[in-house]
Amino acid sequence: MAPRTADLLTVPEVMASLKLGRSTVYNLIRSRRLVSITIGRARRIPADAVRDFITREIQETT
Repeated sequence: MAPRTADLLTVPEVMASLKLGRSTVYNLIRSRRLVSITIGRARRIPADAVRDFITREIQETT
């Protein structure tokens, strides 16, 4: 099954979802802790990547 565009989030959507600032989200992307793709000049984060990030963060704290 092909991914839906709704499965791709913008940086502001990720900021709102994680309640983080823009620079923090970009730092997570830059450090490869949060997977993202670039389409033209637009940065998109797969929704699965956000869920995976949250899961990894929870596992690291337990």
